Amino acid sequence: MAFGDNTPPSQSHTISLEVELSHPPEKVWRALTQPELLKQWLLPVCDLQLDPGATFKFQAPPQPGWDGTVDCELLEIQESRKMTFTWVVGDMETVVTFTLSPTDSGTRLQLVHSGFKPEQKKNFAGARYGWNLMGGRLVELLTQIS
Repeated sequence: MAFGDNTPPSQSHTISLEVELSHPPEKVWRALTQPELLKQWLLPVCDLQLDPGATFKFQAPPQPGWDGTVDCELLEIQESRKMTFTWVVGDMETVVTFTLSPTDSGTRLQLVHSGFKPEQKKNFAGARYGWNLMGGRLVELLTQIS
């Protein structure tokens, strides 16, 4: 199972990825919301509270041109169904939405990362690459947890 990239090649403002998982929505939700699991596939998270308006951070090792911090604010949450939060790196603010839909065999997970501006094509390309990479880690992690 790998994420399918549904991003139209002609645009660079919204990344859209989707995967069919053989795991129930509750299990996928845990991987999206529990700090110890997020650390294994995405990034270490600090101060995550699942309340609209709550702020939290993802903290990666610093790299040239980036201190490794992603500032976030939880915009919407529907347990085991949907989570939307801001994704702020420096002065670039975008929005990430995970949507979980139950299927006969498990869960359809959709990731949409939107709000990239025309001058942020390099950021868009980097985020697209990163989400595909981390999405693969998520799929692998789900096979390892109960």
